[in-house]
Amino acid sequence: MDKKHSVVVIGGGIIGLSIALTLQADGTDVLLVEKDHIGAGASFGNAGHIATEQVFPVADPSILKSIPGMLFDPLGALRLDWRYLLRLTPWLLRLLGNMRHKPFTHIHHALSAINGVSLEAWQSFSEQWQLTDLIKIEGSLLVAEKASSLEKLRKHGEYLNSIGVTNQLLTQSQLLEREPALAHNQLGGLFYPDTGHVVDLKQLHIKLVEHFSRLGGELLTECEVTAINAPSNDKVVLTTSQGQVVAKQIVIAGGAFSKSLVSMISRIRVPLETERGYHLMLPNEIGRLNVPVSSIDRRFIMTPMNGGLRLAGTVEYAGLKRPANMQRARHFLPLANPMLNTPLNNYQSTEWMGFRPTLADSLPVIDKKGPYIFAFGHQHLGLTQAAVTAKIVQSLFQGRSTSIDCSPYSIERFL
Repeated sequence: MDKKHSVVVIGGGIIGLSIALTLQADGTDVLLVEKDHIGAGASFGNAGHIATEQVFPVADPSILKSIPGMLFDPLGALRLDWRYLLRLTPWLLRLLGNMRHKPFTHIHHALSAINGVSLEAWQSFSEQWQLTDLIKIEGSLLVAEKASSLEKLRKHGEYLNSIGVTNQLLTQSQLLEREPALAHNQLGGLFYPDTGHVVDLKQLHIKLVEHFSRLGGELLTECEVTAINAPSNDKVVLTTSQGQVVAKQIVIAGGAFSKSLVSMISRIRVPLETERGYHLMLPNEIGRLNVPVSSIDRRFIMTPMNGGLRLAGTVEYAGLKRPANMQRARHFLPLANPMLNTPLNNYQSTEWMGFRPTLADSLPVIDKKGPYIFAFGHQHLGLTQAAVTAKIVQSLFQGRSTSIDCSPYSIERFL
């Protein structure tokens, strides 16, 4: 603990781990600190979808009329714990404010910019670290079972194609040819060729940790950071549950827990909330689907993985401390079964809940100020943007220009 590290990365999720490995590979002395274990939380339980097609803010004016119905629908994609409403209100008001045309357009363009380079970054990262058996770039589907929804998809697809997000509108026969397991109530959908999915998230983290350790990177797990102080420009002292850690620079990549870390070093109050997400893992459903399938009508996703079929999604606002409501995970089964030719086998299924870190403007913070580098708040796109975030942080650390304009992701936007 007496050693002075060049960089300490706080947060061992996919963002922090990718950053730590990328910096260590450059010959930088990196210590990765994680309050739980590496690859826990949303990095383990996410849908596994590299969702480069998702270039709009999480709050879209078009869904406002649907919110009451979703809130009162037990199978709905949105749930609000009313006991948390008072604490959530300031963030919700900022979220609603970002639905106005000017901020909405700005956010859309900023998400398009970072997602537009995310797939290439993942492909390069995958090849560099021998991950091609775990990361499949085979596309994904967004399907509809109502004629009105299919028409929405047609217009949505046309717009996305016009801005460079490639997609193809599939008829019902084309859709069922691609995914024969889908039922005939699925009328068609959009196919996104430039997307992918991870078939084993746990193994992904294991491989990255192996590379990091082999290169000399150090890990400190089950270690919570309780204070951060910078007595000089080239020295940062972290007080942790396992003693003090000293570094020249630190990276804050703590996901949903980053807000408290930022408050230790700055007066900036980042409007970060947790969107609690759930999944249901079906280990006996290997091979049911070929690529991730999302439903515009049911608002969830089914992702084929080596360990079975993962049903994931929903948004729940209840903070970091309320216990999980696993009925939310079990609700995926009656949502999914009508979409398929035969009922799913849920024997030995497992349930999970985790925290997505979402800022009120749906954009991540990727920035450098003094000895601090920030990389958090990637909302539903943490996996999607992990490789490119690591590449950007590498450039920030080296003082080089970044591959895209990073001003929209500045932490100072919250001053």
